[in-house]
Amino acid sequence: MIMKMAVWFSVLIAAFGLPALAKEPQTWVLDPQSGWQNVSDLPQGQYLMAIARLKQQLASGKSDEVVAALEQLKADFPDLAGGDLDAFIEAEKIYAKHDLGKAGKGYKEFLDTWPDSPLQPAAMERYFSIGAAFLQGQKRTFLKVLRLPAFDDGVEIMRHIADKAGNSPIALRALQVTAENQERRKQFIEAYHTWAEIASRWPTGPAGRDALLRMGTALHASYNGPQYDSSVLRAAQIYFEDYIQRYPQIAEELNLAETLNTITEQLAYKEYEVGLYYERVGKPQAAYLYYRKVLEQWPNTSVAQMAAERLGPAPEPLVKPTFRRTVVHATERLLDNWFGLKLLFGGGDENGSNETQS
Repeated sequence: MIMKMAVWFSVLIAAFGLPALAKEPQTWVLDPQSGWQNVSDLPQGQYLMAIARLKQQLASGKSDEVVAALEQLKADFPDLAGGDLDAFIEAEKIYAKHDLGKAGKGYKEFLDTWPDSPLQPAAMERYFSIGAAFLQGQKRTFLKVLRLPAFDDGVEIMRHIADKAGNSPIALRALQVTAENQERRKQFIEAYHTWAEIASRWPTGPAGRDALLRMGTALHASYNGPQYDSSVLRAAQIYFEDYIQRYPQIAEELNLAETLNTITEQLAYKEYEVGLYYERVGKPQAAYLYYRKVLEQWPNTSVAQMAAERLGPAPEPLVKPTFRRTVVHATERLLDNWFGLKLLFGGGDENGSNETQS
C-alpha cells in the first residue's frame, strides 16, 4: 500500500509540486483498468492532497491543531491510513508537548522506518525544525532534571537529514544551517568541512558560489596568530583567489582584494616573528635568513619594511673552531701586520686613513 501511495505521490509532485496540490488543480492519472481519471475523484488522490494541505498547516498551524487534523485524516480515510500515519501522529503528539528530544527520536524513527510514506516531507520538516531549535540554543532535558545545551544533537539531526535527503533543498538547508552555527561557535575548521561538503554536492549555482567564499572565510578565521601553523592562511588565499577569478564583480563588492592583502601581511609577519625568535635566542644567522625571506617573498608589505630595519650586514658564518684553523688565522694576521699587506690591499686604521703612524 505504501509503495503504491508513493508512486501516486511522485506523480502529483512531478505535475504540480506540493504547494499546488493544496489548490486542488485538475490532475489526471492513468489507471490500468479504467483509463485516465481525475485525481480529485479518487480516494488515493484525495488522501494525498489532504496530506499536502496538512504539510502547509504544519508550517503555520499550532501543534494541537495539527494533531487534530491528523486524527481527522485517519478518520476520513480509514482504508488508506496505515502504520505510517499512526507513527507520525504519535511523534506529533510528543512534539505538541514541547519534548523536542523525544519527538526528534520519533521523527527519526519514522524517517528510517517509512521511507516511502507520503508523510516523509512533513516528518523531515518537523525533524529539521527540532535540529534548528537545538542549534539556536534550545536546551534539552537530561535525566528528567538537567537542562543542557544540545548543539551536538542539532548537528547530528542536520547531518541525518542531509544524508537521507540527497541533493534536495532541505538537505542543502540542513548543511548551511550547520555550517553557520559552527561559525558562530567559533568551530571554524568544522565549518570549513561542512562548507566543503556543500561545495562538492552543489558545485554550481549560488550554493556552490557561496560555499567557496565561506570555505576561505572559515579557514582565515581559524588562524590564531603567528605562533600557530600558517597553512590555513595559504589555503584561504587559494580559495579567495579562485573566487575572485570566477566571480570578479561580487569579489570587488566584497573587497576581497583587501582580504588577500591582509593574508599576505599575516604570512609575512609569521616569518618575521620567526626571525625575531632566533634573534632573541642569539642565532643571528638564522634570524638574518628569515628577514631576507620576508624581503624577497613579500617586498611590498609593511612587514618587509620592519624586516629591513632589523637587517644589518650579513653576519659571518658560524664555523666551529679547530686548532689548525686557529693557528692558520693567527699566522695570517701576523704576516699581514709584518709585511704591511693591509696597506697594499686598502686596509687602514679605524678612521679610514692609509697612512702609517710614526
